[in-house]
Amino acid sequence: MRNVLIIGAGRSASSLIKYLLEKSESENLHLTIGDLSLELAQRKTKNHKNATAIALDIHNQEQRGEEIRKADIVISMLPAHMHLEVAKDCIAFKKHMVTASYISDAMQDLDAAAKENNLVFMNEVGLDPGIDHMSAMKILDEIRHLGGKIILFESFCGGLVAPESDNNLWNYKFTWAPRNVVLAGQGGAAKFIQEGTYKYIPYHKLFRRTEFLEVEGYGRFEGYANRDSLKYRSVYGLDDALTVFRGTIRRVGYSKAWDMFVQLGMTDDTYIIDDSENMSYRGFVNLFLPYHATDSVEIKLRHQLKIDQDDVMWDKLVELDLFNPNKTIGLKNATPAQILEKILTDSWSLQPEDKDMIVMYHKFGYELNGERKQIDSTMVCIGDDQTYTAMAKTVGLPVAMATLQILNGNIKTPGVQLPIKKEVYEPILKELEQYGVIFHEKEVPYKGYN
Repeated sequence: MRNVLIIGAGRSASSLIKYLLEKSESENLHLTIGDLSLELAQRKTKNHKNATAIALDIHNQEQRGEEIRKADIVISMLPAHMHLEVAKDCIAFKKHMVTASYISDAMQDLDAAAKENNLVFMNEVGLDPGIDHMSAMKILDEIRHLGGKIILFESFCGGLVAPESDNNLWNYKFTWAPRNVVLAGQGGAAKFIQEGTYKYIPYHKLFRRTEFLEVEGYGRFEGYANRDSLKYRSVYGLDDALTVFRGTIRRVGYSKAWDMFVQLGMTDDTYIIDDSENMSYRGFVNLFLPYHATDSVEIKLRHQLKIDQDDVMWDKLVELDLFNPNKTIGLKNATPAQILEKILTDSWSLQPEDKDMIVMYHKFGYELNGERKQIDSTMVCIGDDQTYTAMAKTVGLPVAMATLQILNGNIKTPGVQLPIKKEVYEPILKELEQYGVIFHEKEVPYKGYN
């Protein structure tokens, strides 16, 4: 039996574990699923004969090392900052490793040691990062093979609520980490290049600069800029491209409404609100408004944001129960962002019967034989239920598939890497189609800037 050690049995691991268990007979696999919560790990094994659940404390060096030593390959589904000690043990015990996380500088520093030991350290092989890399590189490589020169690349991705579960005015629910949603766009200006000119969007302007996207069968979406669109410019071979832009997808109208929180200061995570534990939702809103002897919180807010009572923006705020004087925040020493997250979680949590949806959209502009052309590529994946969500499928399945490809010797190139080589992306993208992760490509008139 070939032993696969999976560290971390959280939400993103469900489809990953299911896939490998289904392959365990034909591929001669035994899964060891380790998590701080033994109960969680046991739930994920489904009492399968080829799986063992263990309580694993990642900070217990002896136990961690022992489990890694027994494995043939290690999958780390831990938070990104916890991968490093696992990676060092994988070097020490000569084990391949797979993660869905961004390559940190510390992980990149292990590249030489991984190559020296002929080990594949595959990272960024989940959804975003992951499927975005693979699907983009496939088309970029095809265009280059024809002799085309890439002049425009735009890529958007978003975790949303499926149409059948979309029943609030924001057309949004939390399908992943709520904190990341509340803090989205902070930490510096969004940076991209457009028609050869560097562009920057400061945080306080970010959600008012959106691009519209049409996805056949699913209607209209909008995209706002990611913080650094140029991170993968050289990796993708786009140093000569005139436009490189990466963004986050939401339903139309979300960004304009979210901007209300940004302008009020409710997304700030840099200071603590005094007596936040006993504060009401209404009291929280009032913190960000000027004093007035007679005006209500509602009137002050409408004046501050310049919104009319019959504006849908106002309805969106009312829907969140923001003005309720009887709802208490109940969080000690909380920042504005933490309080906003708590309030939104009340309204935006997925219900047991809800399904989530992943939308990805790439645009490729290129020159071929003196003509400017464009290919648009779209993918929509809808979750099965609250366990096998679209997010869990699109994060977990490519991780599982890469693991099997490495074990079977199909992915051979050693070192710390992301999945941009044909030997990696081609078989994974093909297999993902069997699980409903399908990209639809079409040629459209070039829409770049002249």
